[in-house]
Amino acid sequence: MARVLVSEEIADSGLQELRNAGHEVDIRLGLSPAELIDAIQGAHALIIRSATQVDAATLEAAKDLIVVGRAGIGLDNVDVAKATELGVMVVNAPVSNILSAAEQTMALLLAQARNIPQAHSALKNGKWERSKWEGVELYGKTIGIVGLGKIGALVAQRAMAFGMHLIAYDPYVSEDRARHMGIELVDLDTLLARSDFITIHLPKNKETTNLLNADSLKKTKRGVRIINVARGGIVNEADLAEAIRNGQVQGAALDVFEKEPTTESPLFELPSVVVVPHLGASTVEAQDKAGVTIAEQVQLALAGDFVPFAVNVSAGEVSNVVRPFMGLAEVLGRFIGGLLDGEPADLEVIYHGELAGSGTKILTLCALKGLLVATGHEGVSFVNAPQLAAEHNLTFSESSIVDSPEYVNLITVKSGHHTVSGTLMTIGTRLETRIVSVDLHSVEIPPASSMLVVNNDDRPGMIGRVGIALGEAGISISSMSVGPDPTSKTALMVLSTDTPTPSEVVDRLRGTDGIKDIHLITLR
Repeated sequence: MARVLVSEEIADSGLQELRNAGHEVDIRLGLSPAELIDAIQGAHALIIRSATQVDAATLEAAKDLIVVGRAGIGLDNVDVAKATELGVMVVNAPVSNILSAAEQTMALLLAQARNIPQAHSALKNGKWERSKWEGVELYGKTIGIVGLGKIGALVAQRAMAFGMHLIAYDPYVSEDRARHMGIELVDLDTLLARSDFITIHLPKNKETTNLLNADSLKKTKRGVRIINVARGGIVNEADLAEAIRNGQVQGAALDVFEKEPTTESPLFELPSVVVVPHLGASTVEAQDKAGVTIAEQVQLALAGDFVPFAVNVSAGEVSNVVRPFMGLAEVLGRFIGGLLDGEPADLEVIYHGELAGSGTKILTLCALKGLLVATGHEGVSFVNAPQLAAEHNLTFSESSIVDSPEYVNLITVKSGHHTVSGTLMTIGTRLETRIVSVDLHSVEIPPASSMLVVNNDDRPGMIGRVGIALGEAGISISSMSVGPDPTSKTALMVLSTDTPTPSEVVDRLRGTDGIKDIHLITLR
């Protein structure tokens, strides 16, 4: 059972999933930074939204922390670099609120175009100001979408339904993809100059902070209206207020602010500005989806499984073809680590057959993780394995060979002077893991918690010598495979045992006539 600390309001549907899985859910709302540091000690997971600041000091205090889960998209309140250094996984729910955020954008777009909040407030205060709050149509206007990710694409679809002309700026989107969506891709200055409405859909980072400031706002089409449902700080509020006062910008609608929560901004005093307190994801549906999604991600992380929405795991998407081979890849990494006797070396992973070209980055990461664990590194995770490899000057690479004459799929790992291959075999209705080659000797054996690899002269009596030594030590052999090599007159025995073989027995066997080398392999 793991302790999951929850520092902000999360939909109970997600928290209940964690409870049902046997975890302790500890809800502590409204913690100060100092209180969070105290509360996080002993926690295995932390679930937050946008208000909790997970900085380096907090992460360093969380000695047992495995995962930080952000119920939403933005991660500017989490020190992801420090989390990665400490091997803490950071996960989010990137698709939970995209529909709600897109619809909020359209709501603010319409509110800004038609002055709905201002007219509503005036009428509620007894003023019939029909001519004062005259608006503009969306039809035929040019909307500039800054950031064409999931939310930006949904906004584009909805704006197109209003008959708007769509242009967008996104350096990571191809012209072909934009054209397929009915959008003209332009540079940022062109978007600023041509847009009647500008809507922002970017993450907040060093490149995007203060993107719309005094200088860039001067480049906009006079009378433009600006919508921001992304993150506060991408638009400089003071500069935007000044641009509205001097008439360069007609008005704005903001859901997010540089500092939150806030009740003060130079924009609040301007009548042509519509503001709401960060309601982009505040729908029943989005909250349920965020809670359930983050609970699922946290459960996977606590179980040591691959997490699809882990932002600091360099694995990319994992296909259904690749996913079943993750366990095999880690086993092969651990196995070859045992052959290296605690001295890690550069790793190469080769994929044969259908796996070739199927997005195998996660499998290489699994093999690297296994290698590092087997060679004595503590706290190795999908998160910090590449960093640990770099710290020890280890390289890791992968390659693919489409042809696989003997197996439909085969994974081969190489490290130092050793090579191990494995595959998944269909046994009845089950897929079972098999090690099929060790140091170019053909074998076939299922991996086990405790194994021995014995390289010996290929002559009568060698199997008996190993068996007698293990029997005298009270160790049973569970399975065994022998791979002879006629060219070198040597053979390789791979054995699995019911209990680990003591080091003194391994040393005694190593000194036996005819045994060239022996390695103890631990895969648990």
